[in-house]
Amino acid sequence: MNDRTAVPGELTFTRIFEAPRELVFRCMIEPEHLTHFWGPAGMSAPLAHIKVDARPGGAFETVMVNDADGSQYPTRAVYVEVAEPERLVWNEAHTGMTTTVTFTDLGGDRTEVRIHQANAPEAALSPQAQAGFLSSLDRFAAYLAGLPAGRHEPER
Repeated sequence: MNDRTAVPGELTFTRIFEAPRELVFRCMIEPEHLTHFWGPAGMSAPLAHIKVDARPGGAFETVMVNDADGSQYPTRAVYVEVAEPERLVWNEAHTGMTTTVTFTDLGGDRTEVRIHQANAPEAALSPQAQAGFLSSLDRFAAYLAGLPAGRHEPER
């Protein structure tokens, strides 16, 4: 679900994943998981270009690569808050956008993920950008569904 807020420059996305909260959280901070779903459909995030230092002040860096033409889109952020397995907050210095991800245990190995982006740049507010973001959540859901039951390590 995309709940575009009434506040200019803010976006909220909510998705329920059929996976335990601890796993969903780990997937968001471990490069070996992120490489399988980070970015919209048609993009990839090579493992060699993902850096995660999941602690306040630590770096979160990725490079998304357009699968069709090889164009690269780097993102550099700094973690503001890491509260495992409930919450992640990071700030992207080049855009000023702050992303807050909240993980809520719904029981029965189901997790609600709420992503709130404050001070989002104009490009992130476009319908195309939002569709791309939603497709990345679809990729995340498919990745989680593909993990073998009881085995929460990424395929290498």
